[in-house]
Amino acid sequence: MHRVGSAGNTNNSSRPRKEKRLTYVLNDADDTKHCAGVNCLALLRSSGTDGSDYLFTGSRDGTLKRWALTDDAASCSTTFESHVDWVNDAVLVGDNTLVSCSSDTTLKTWNSLSDGACTRTLRQHSDYVTCLAAAEKNSNIVASGGLGGEVFIWDLEAALAPQSKSGDAMEDDCSNGINGSGNSLPISSLRSISSSNSISAHTNQSHGYVPIAAKGHKESVYALAMNDSGTLLVSGGTEKVVRVWDPRSGSKTMKLRGHTDNIRALILDSTGRLCLSGSSDSMIRLWDLGQQRCVHSYAVHTDSVWALASTPAFSHVYSGGRDLSLYLTDLATRESFLLCTGEHPILQMALHDDSIWAATSDSSVHRWPAEGRNPQKVFQRGGSFLAGNLSFSRARVSLEGSALVPVFKEPTLTIPGTPGIVQHEILNNRRHVLTKDTAGSVKLWEITKGIVVADYGKASFEEKKEELFEMVSIPAWFTVDTRLGSLSIHLDTPQCFSAEMYSADLNIAGKPEDDKVNLARETLKGLLAHWLAKRKQRFGSQASANGDLLSGKDVSHRSLTHSRIEADIIAENDSMVYPPFEFSTVYPPSIITEGSHGGPWRKKITDLEGTEDDKDFPFWCLDCVLNNRLPPRENTKCSFYLHPCEGSTVQILTQGKLSAPRILRIHKVITYVLEKMVLDKPLDSVNPDGTFAPGLAGGQLQHSVIGDGTFRSGLKPWQKLKPSIEILCNNQVLAPDMSLATVRAYIWKKADDLVLNYRLVQGR
Repeated sequence: MHRVGSAGNTNNSSRPRKEKRLTYVLNDADDTKHCAGVNCLALLRSSGTDGSDYLFTGSRDGTLKRWALTDDAASCSTTFESHVDWVNDAVLVGDNTLVSCSSDTTLKTWNSLSDGACTRTLRQHSDYVTCLAAAEKNSNIVASGGLGGEVFIWDLEAALAPQSKSGDAMEDDCSNGINGSGNSLPISSLRSISSSNSISAHTNQSHGYVPIAAKGHKESVYALAMNDSGTLLVSGGTEKVVRVWDPRSGSKTMKLRGHTDNIRALILDSTGRLCLSGSSDSMIRLWDLGQQRCVHSYAVHTDSVWALASTPAFSHVYSGGRDLSLYLTDLATRESFLLCTGEHPILQMALHDDSIWAATSDSSVHRWPAEGRNPQKVFQRGGSFLAGNLSFSRARVSLEGSALVPVFKEPTLTIPGTPGIVQHEILNNRRHVLTKDTAGSVKLWEITKGIVVADYGKASFEEKKEELFEMVSIPAWFTVDTRLGSLSIHLDTPQCFSAEMYSADLNIAGKPEDDKVNLARETLKGLLAHWLAKRKQRFGSQASANGDLLSGKDVSHRSLTHSRIEADIIAENDSMVYPPFEFSTVYPPSIITEGSHGGPWRKKITDLEGTEDDKDFPFWCLDCVLNNRLPPRENTKCSFYLHPCEGSTVQILTQGKLSAPRILRIHKVITYVLEKMVLDKPLDSVNPDGTFAPGLAGGQLQHSVIGDGTFRSGLKPWQKLKPSIEILCNNQVLAPDMSLATVRAYIWKKADDLVLNYRLVQGR
């Protein structure tokens, strides 16, 4: 697992950020499919004769999904969406509780048969949570391990009990799935339990329930396993040793050495006497915990072993990993079979009757024949090999060319995913992003609408990027990453409010062409249009017109916050969402953000209830959408000098430096020059074709600021004029539709103030 910055995790960002970030994740594909690698599997067997079994999958796209299984089909019935980073592991406990862990440092609990609402968020880890373990016959215990070297044992009954208003180890999620108040449970509700199948709950007067910490790992933990009764826990990681714990107290009982690399997979038999471990050293080891030693080692794989699953009798083990292969090994005879070979590394497996599900770094999940009830059937086919006890033995066989032939060529069932995005480029217009996915398909996204506007198929990414290049300069108002397999668009204040465009350039009908449109403000309005409509239904029209809606803050705090914000308030509360900023409701994006408390959360924009406030959203975001108020921003003006070309006979008098919006077009500068020459000179100085008589100077410049309204006094639009003036920069004639920012970035290319020159168009 790579240490990569989280798409939505604002707690562990390496870049300090005073204000909370708002991220939205785009998706143009079927929501019933994963769009990134599947890290984990959990199987829920039907209790009735007519009910279907369920498979739960957790993905690097940040979601979990529930699949209803039949003999020849799997249909997605629910998506569990709340984690803001990779889902790394999931276990089922009790009758219908699903527990998941994520790189967002949290564990989450869900009703596995519900519509996908998160019931509780558990926060104790300081780093990515990589693995979970549950006790088969004790539905109360779950263990979690992570990159911080931390192992915690959770008493779910205590952790999920009703909470009082103290502490922050847990958060009770509202019915809408967003983190709640962060309350913790009262001390009186905790049980002191004997040495039966339950664990004693550790309490803290100020923080409520705190899980038991199994302290001893100095490095990252990647694997956990627990026996059926929950009285034994084993862990492994980058320290290359298997540690054994008593989960009731968190105390260490033994440490087993033998592996030479990271331990990535562990399983225990039902009694807790035997343990199997898989490692990045390519070896599988069988440990007898009673004898505290390794009794067998199996050289089956040619690369890292990442996943293990055993038959119910613990007589055979299925193993998979980085070498793309799935093997079945008889633990007693050491005979091994290559069951199948895929195209992607195997990350986790789940045995299901006579089949086995394999999750890989691809977004699809495959079911392979496994003969789980009677694995000897496989060995009766012949063609097995004897697993050596030295890691190079299988590698040597591979190098000698005696490649093994897999028993099964094709899976019996595939749950397809969609290709994840692996490459992206933000185009210069700062509204389009070019992407390439794992299938090689190149697409063009319009991020202010959240849709694909062009699908180029399997084209050359670099060639398409060059073809779409535009010589325009717009501030970088958002950032992008593809960590979740989709486009995650990050908005950080105040940088996100730095980009503006004229309404004419956005083709907004019915809006004056010179009106400036702030791209981030309009994007936020589009994202929260559903939320705002719901809010108006609940609270009436005042919900969008004043600051009273920001509940949860006292007046003094709100006043302090407002005093820091520039009074950039639009005269009328413009709540209309313009077409360039209307997001799809068919494939709505998901928002990842956090408010004043509760931690980061994730939800589709169409699932917002309208009850969310500044406890859930960043204050700057609400202030923008509800009050049309923007925070202080960097200067959006561009300073420049306007001089005649050398030898030019046409001049206007200017008073030093001029200033104009960065988005001002050169045709406005042409109009400015014309205005100063036409309006300040006698009419007889104008030639019949609209040009100016040579040698005549323009009149005194009355003001030195070029604004949006300066040029409207009786002048025709620039397109209807016959301009006799052209503007140059660095001796290059500028196109009339170029902006000052574009000229500065691509023509001027200096830190000094921009210098423009004007002259009569040659030949007129």
